[in-house]
Amino acid sequence: MESAILKTENLSAFFGSQCVIKSVNLEFPKNNVTAIMGPSGCGKTTLIRCMNRMHELVPGASTSGKILLNDEDLNAINPILVRRKVGMVFQRPNPFPTMSIYDNVIAGYKLNGIRKKRAEFDRIVEESLKKAALWDEVKNTLHRKGTFLSGGQQQRLCIARALAMNPEAILLDEPTSALDPKATSLIEELIGELEKSITIIIVTHNTAQAARISEYTAFMYLGEMVEFGNTEKLFTVPKHKKTEEYLTGKFG
Repeated sequence: MESAILKTENLSAFFGSQCVIKSVNLEFPKNNVTAIMGPSGCGKTTLIRCMNRMHELVPGASTSGKILLNDEDLNAINPILVRRKVGMVFQRPNPFPTMSIYDNVIAGYKLNGIRKKRAEFDRIVEESLKKAALWDEVKNTLHRKGTFLSGGQQQRLCIARALAMNPEAILLDEPTSALDPKATSLIEELIGELEKSITIIIVTHNTAQAARISEYTAFMYLGEMVEFGNTEKLFTVPKHKKTEEYLTGKFG
């Protein structure tokens, strides 16, 4: 396996005393797409929320074990810095409703009080929107509100907002589940482009999507990591009966 940029070591997550992720060990190879799949409620979203320390924002939530980014323990770093290094895009597009397209892209800088010259922000906005394959559609309306965009465009705007902070990895939580097939296909194409320069971890319950866009797949069930490996191999010769049952639609 290629070198891992992000790793979990015996990672468990709790809501109060309830354990929702049980001792997960995973390595995410650099500049690849890793899909995390499994039935609803198996802990996929909680797992990625631990990776940028959003899980702990829930009252009573906690974790044990380690999460390492380039071998640095994320729990020892200021969570604001962690979220710059590990960006996140949610299931439903969520551009800031009061902000223009332009201000949405640089929201991370503004919210963190990072000052830059206007020309530098102009460059970041253009580069991020180009990386998110949105620039040509919005370059003449940058000062309109982001909420005027279609669902698929809003999701690409959210991806641009994550990319603007120059993260090392991006977490995508079912980013296409609220989108139509055409918008979904655009986002999938975009993921294929982005992985050349960034590590992508995508939660999906859509097995066909995982097969299409990822090099590696992790299968979770009831908070446990059942199987992890090369996507093609996992889909054609799964090692575990549970994985096989999930892939053949016996449950989910």
